[in-house]
Amino acid sequence: MSMYKYPLDKNVLEAALDRINWVFDNLPRVCVSFSGGKDSTIMLHLTAQQARKKGKKIHLLFIDWEAQFTCTIQHVNNMKQQYADVIEKCWWVALPLTTQNALSQFQPEWQCWEPGVNWVRQPPEEAITDPGYFDFYQPGMTFEAFVRAFSDWFAQNRPAAVMVGIRADESYNRFLTIANARKKRFADDKPWTTIAPGGHAWYIYPIYDWKTADIWTWFAKTGNDYNPLYNLMFQAGVPPRYMRICEPFGPEQRQGLWLYHVVEPERWAAMCERVSGVRSGGVYAGQDNHFYGHRKILKPDHLCWQEYAMLLLDSMPQKTAEHYRNKIAIYLHWYQKKGMEDIPDTQEGDIGAKDIPSWRRVCKVLLNNDYWCRALSFSPNKPKHYQRYSERIKSKRQKWGILCNND
Repeated sequence: MSMYKYPLDKNVLEAALDRINWVFDNLPRVCVSFSGGKDSTIMLHLTAQQARKKGKKIHLLFIDWEAQFTCTIQHVNNMKQQYADVIEKCWWVALPLTTQNALSQFQPEWQCWEPGVNWVRQPPEEAITDPGYFDFYQPGMTFEAFVRAFSDWFAQNRPAAVMVGIRADESYNRFLTIANARKKRFADDKPWTTIAPGGHAWYIYPIYDWKTADIWTWFAKTGNDYNPLYNLMFQAGVPPRYMRICEPFGPEQRQGLWLYHVVEPERWAAMCERVSGVRSGGVYAGQDNHFYGHRKILKPDHLCWQEYAMLLLDSMPQKTAEHYRNKIAIYLHWYQKKGMEDIPDTQEGDIGAKDIPSWRRVCKVLLNNDYWCRALSFSPNKPKHYQRYSERIKSKRQKWGILCNND
């Protein structure tokens, strides 16, 4: 299948409603993955409204990240109440989950609702805080691993749908989620479907072809509720494309950290105490500068990019540096097996969304605190096996002669 975009003979709203109706007609169990952001909000509105018309029930999954705006929590509660007649079950998850902290090299990962620490806020009474509630849950598992396992658990060995509000227009990776010709779809004419791990649930992306303007046009025309935090962001001058409501400390999300300081100073103080690097992130992440290497990156004139990468690694805490050396060694070895003795120092387009190998791209990963090295096409490690994995790769580095300890 081609990865080009093809126009449809209908508008995006008509297409989304057709997809949602198809889901209700073909899959008996439907769960909406809801974050409180604009995309998942519009998806919940459309899905719940169609459920009412059809006399159907839906389920709701909300991952509570602990460090969240009061506006978001209020909006989630408001949406629950608004569609209480069609929501059969809401899973408000407040369990320890591990995700990336792109603000610190000393604490490159953080765990929401971590036991034994002072939380930013307390979970609501109805939240799921018992680790034994889900039989698949493992302490500290990543968000990605939790969502994959939840999908299979929700399906109960029967066909089911998990509605996900991602849009291809948001990023190259999200476009590939839809356009990847190798993924298993429900049918060839259903590119907005993907089989979930376990083989029973299907991820459904009903608004994948909407643009940001489509989202706000729909809200303006219908008058339906959205998270009022967006009004505060707009008043603060945040461009629409940078408005994010999800985990707060990731490479993209950190750009909005400063808003906590302005809108909720008490919560901001708790976040600074809770997570390493939050204070500096609030100062620098929201500015268009080179501190985190978000868009442009600079290096000392007397160093090439490979030398600069070595300098950055040597300047990091040892544990963090070893993690990156392992990832970079695997990356370099993969290209060696492809016949490339060493990756170029720079290439055209090498710091964009597409993985074009170069030492400049490696430097961008290091400057961006991309701990999971997503920009080098890696996925998060499973915490349970990470130590064994790390030792194994460290041994292989010696065998390959790449980024050895004496380099």
